[in-house]
Amino acid sequence: MLSFIDPGALLLGLFLILICLRVPIAVALGLTGMIVIYLTDLGAQMFAPVFFANISKFSLLAIPFFILAGVIMGRAGISDRIIRLVSLIAGPFRGGLAIVTVITAIFWGAVSGSGPATVAALGTILIPGMIRAGYDKGFAAALMPAASGIAIIIPPSIAFIVYGVITGASISKLFAAGVIPGILVGVALIVPTYIISVMRHYGGERWGTLREVWAAFKDAIWGLLAPVIILGGIYGGIFTPTEAAAVGVFYGLLVGAFIYKTLKFQDLVDLLVETGIASAVVMLVVAFAGIFGWAMTTLGVVEKVSALALALTSNEMVLLLIINILLLIAGMLLDAISIMYLILPLLMPVMAYYHWDPVWFGVVMTVNLAIGQITPPVAVNLYVGANIARISMDTISRAVWPFVAAAIVALLVITYIPELSLWLPRLVLK
Repeated sequence: MLSFIDPGALLLGLFLILICLRVPIAVALGLTGMIVIYLTDLGAQMFAPVFFANISKFSLLAIPFFILAGVIMGRAGISDRIIRLVSLIAGPFRGGLAIVTVITAIFWGAVSGSGPATVAALGTILIPGMIRAGYDKGFAAALMPAASGIAIIIPPSIAFIVYGVITGASISKLFAAGVIPGILVGVALIVPTYIISVMRHYGGERWGTLREVWAAFKDAIWGLLAPVIILGGIYGGIFTPTEAAAVGVFYGLLVGAFIYKTLKFQDLVDLLVETGIASAVVMLVVAFAGIFGWAMTTLGVVEKVSALALALTSNEMVLLLIINILLLIAGMLLDAISIMYLILPLLMPVMAYYHWDPVWFGVVMTVNLAIGQITPPVAVNLYVGANIARISMDTISRAVWPFVAAAIVALLVITYIPELSLWLPRLVLK
């Protein structure tokens, strides 16, 4: 129908125009894909099958379950207890409460799987707590979103689930591969946190007495057991990641309703509504991105872009650097799920050509996406942090760059030392 226009260029051009017009990402993906499919006579009857084929996958059931598990555990007060325990252990170090923020985000990442959800669960306690302790408001508001990005690297991770669905890589191996890189990113964030705290004379907290630490540990033990049960069950071969997500939901309900007694029956409606909204956002992007991706593959865009990437350089080290830069730029403009569906199909032929391990590459890509959650203009974690601290996006954006730089250093280490990602999967999943 449009023989005088390259269909691939039309697809990408129309998508960029809609993004510049601030059309919601899911709508931009779906609308672009459907318009180009119709105009190029690829078959409008494919809309419905492709739409449903992308969301009717068993592995994707883990996403709403993990979101619900995180919501339940946050409402049950598990995060409060973990924060208290870590604060008592951290003691009077310079920037102690800020370091506690990073450590707690690592723990909570093993429950949540979502960056914005982690900011919401922990930030309402830790951001005001740091401000009351004398920390700069911009510093406190930026640190929490930066640390919360670890939630999509530390298992269980929604990003890993989507990556596994697209590439066919083992989700269990991806979960195991994210542990060491997630901790490495956390350590990298602690470095500027400590340096800034020393330079600005941010005080530490007092040591907790042995009795206080023991009491806090007993109170927090049920929360600390959550990732052990979820991940231990996966790696022990007791249940799949999707089944583990359901186990996490029931464990959270058990702890909240019968042990801590902080959840009431009437709370379930609010919890399900909150989970339904968050899950719908993700699944709409997945469904509409599938239509866009099908059009992109059918029109030959994937082959053309992959060939261009391979023609840029024959040096794998340089190519990996170019890919990281591309993903970092994409992270500034798009959300993580959209990037997975837009860019990953273009990179899969490159991965196959160089025989890159898909599990390692999944970690590299996810760390990039975690950094994207704190790089403006589209920085979902920063928006949540700014809202909690009641400061402008300009203020929080200026304060976040030391943490972005530290995370990029960790990204380069993870990129060029694949064994950091692959050692644990080989050890626990033989």
